[in-house]
Amino acid sequence: MALLTQDDVQVSTGRPISREDIQDLLQVPGRPCLSLYMPTIRAGAQTQQNPIRFKNLLRSLEERLQGMALPNGTAGELLEPLRGLLDDPAFWRTPSDGLAVFRSPELFRTYGLPLELDELAVVETRFHLKPLFSLLSGDGRFYILALSLKNLRLIAATRHAAEELELPGVPRSLAEALGGVSRFDRFHPRPSAKIVGRSPILPTHGPSEDDLKTEIREFFRSADKALARHLDRDVPIVLAGVEYLLPLYKDAAELPRVLADGLPGNADGLSPEELRDTAWEIVEPVFHAERRKAADRYFDLVGTGRASSRYEEILPAAHDGRVDTLFVARGVRLWGTYDADQRAVRLQEDQTAQRNGSEDLLDRAAVQTFLNRGTVYAVPQAEVPDGQAMAAVFRY
Repeated sequence: MALLTQDDVQVSTGRPISREDIQDLLQVPGRPCLSLYMPTIRAGAQTQQNPIRFKNLLRSLEERLQGMALPNGTAGELLEPLRGLLDDPAFWRTPSDGLAVFRSPELFRTYGLPLELDELAVVETRFHLKPLFSLLSGDGRFYILALSLKNLRLIAATRHAAEELELPGVPRSLAEALGGVSRFDRFHPRPSAKIVGRSPILPTHGPSEDDLKTEIREFFRSADKALARHLDRDVPIVLAGVEYLLPLYKDAAELPRVLADGLPGNADGLSPEELRDTAWEIVEPVFHAERRKAADRYFDLVGTGRASSRYEEILPAAHDGRVDTLFVARGVRLWGTYDADQRAVRLQEDQTAQRNGSEDLLDRAAVQTFLNRGTVYAVPQAEVPDGQAMAAVFRY
């Protein structure tokens, strides 16, 4: 991600996109809001197509801005930083699978995403965010908590990305948690090979074992409490570490989504990417099971007034905070307008492209569900219950 602030300070990070990022994008006050999505080619001669494709999408944004009653020079100012990317070789040197760009009078952000995206360029009164919801659920985010008496680490990951997070205020070692050197600081489990596998368990002889376990639990309890400030509580956590540490952390933990299965083995020498690849085998079935359960619940409730695939019912319910779970079709748009005061939906007659004043109503339903703490699954249309453009389970 690259972020251009109002002070023209450029920063970048490869961390997975988060709920907080989407919330930030939804709070941008200025209008109009430009959203651009495109797939990007990672390697080979075809990478030269990336800036060409981007330039064509810029042309689409420019055409939409020209059709709006904007003060002179506004369109050029909005597009200037996007055009600047075309002349920035470093920007195109390390592409991801997809690119998302957001621009308003107050904000300019670019995200390299681990997700192939359909080409889309829209101008609306807020940013178009539906394509991002695929990264928040289903095949979305998870944490890996690498346990060690010397260096506790937290990795935020998706299927295709991983980043070790800074942990201010979190004790990183047993000695730090206890305010000095532990009496058992000399205890070091023998490292295993550079794979996640079985490791030596805690020695069972001598009177010091129970005391050491007590100190470790105190360390983990303190870390768990501090970690709560850094974690999204809805995101699953996979524990990794030498085998005897995993049950000790589970005994001490209060975080709600620590998974039963972990990665036993010495994790100290493993990179975030290596831990992600192994942890994915644990979290993938969890994600899929949650989505299947949500789809089953939809079919159970159809016909009771608690579920619907009709946009005329879903959009008002999403605004009212009634949508508990929403499935929206990835790559599908439903152009139109929604009058929240009149609770009226009007579809655009020509659905081939966005017209001035229209928006993607699937995106609006997804955003309103997200803002009201519902779950959004952005999936291929064939995976939406009933095969419609969207389907929802209502809270009441």
